[in-house]
Amino acid sequence: MSEKFPMTPSGFASMKAHLKRLKDVERPRNSRAIEVARGHGDLKENAEYHAAKEEQGLIEAKVRELEAKSLMAEVIDPTKLSGSRVSFGATVTIEDSESGEQQTYVIVGEHEAEIRKGRLSIGAPVARSLIGKEVGDTATLTTPKGKREVEVVKVEWLDVPPLEEA
Repeated sequence: MSEKFPMTPSGFASMKAHLKRLKDVERPRNSRAIEVARGHGDLKENAEYHAAKEEQGLIEAKVRELEAKSLMAEVIDPTKLSGSRVSFGATVTIEDSESGEQQTYVIVGEHEAEIRKGRLSIGAPVARSLIGKEVGDTATLTTPKGKREVEVVKVEWLDVPPLEEA
């Protein structure tokens, strides 16, 4: 089980911050909620207690998931990469062959993807279509609007800014 999760430094930092918040803020808050609900008497009919216990399970599951991912993280700094081929960490600009419309995406780890911010998961179909392509190459993308041809017009190796926490 040596599967590694590629992540940018900012993605890794935001994941560690989320883990810290779960442990230092959410866990203690949830423990207090359980104690308060326990004080309300009969646990069988105590909706507050059951809701707090359910939340506790969700928090613990997320903590375990993030701890496992942080152990299996392979932090890759895009600014230390180079080359003309699209791969993890690349900021790639594509141009739609029909409309001429350009879009720029950063290929990031699955947990740091956010399409509205132009961050594609390395496993997303569009990212998989672009991996290995160079400037001037075309790729066929399967999107909700159907298939489209795009040309890779730029491949850059830039710092990936952190995502704001939700």
